[in-house]
Amino acid sequence: MFLRISLGIVFIWFGALKFVPDLSAAETLGGKTILKLTFGFLEPAASMKILAVWECLIGLGLITKKILSFTLLLLYFQMVGTLTPLILFPEMTFKGNFLVPTLLGQYIIKNFILISAGIVIGATAKGGVIIAYEQVAVESKKLENIVIRYERRFKKKPELKKRNPS
Repeated sequence: MFLRISLGIVFIWFGALKFVPDLSAAETLGGKTILKLTFGFLEPAASMKILAVWECLIGLGLITKKILSFTLLLLYFQMVGTLTPLILFPEMTFKGNFLVPTLLGQYIIKNFILISAGIVIGATAKGGVIIAYEQVAVESKKLENIVIRYERRFKKKPELKKRNPS
């Protein structure tokens, strides 16, 4: 929940900056990237407004948990777009060597963390859990397989008895 909400806040914050010209650090690079990706169809001023709305929608979707699958799809597409300047404009994102990113390059590279956070949010939204101890995970998987075999054989879910606290 904390990861989802904090990621949502980041998207709303950075999206809101794009509504005001010259406020976002990545505005120029973002505008040039979208112009190139749309083959000159979307001018930077218009594309920044669209991107601002897109990012704010992602943020709102993450915070409210409404249509989370669609929200994460928007996030992944947006992240692909944010990574493309590393390829399209290496002169703006690296200082001659791909191991030495400029400040804009660093701004883009940090998106790998946002992508990872989106993957974790998506996995847990689909029922996945984070287990700290490997042995617990192994035993859980064994039990899950036993339940699956039981359901296949008897065509019903097993009835689980509650344990006596003593």
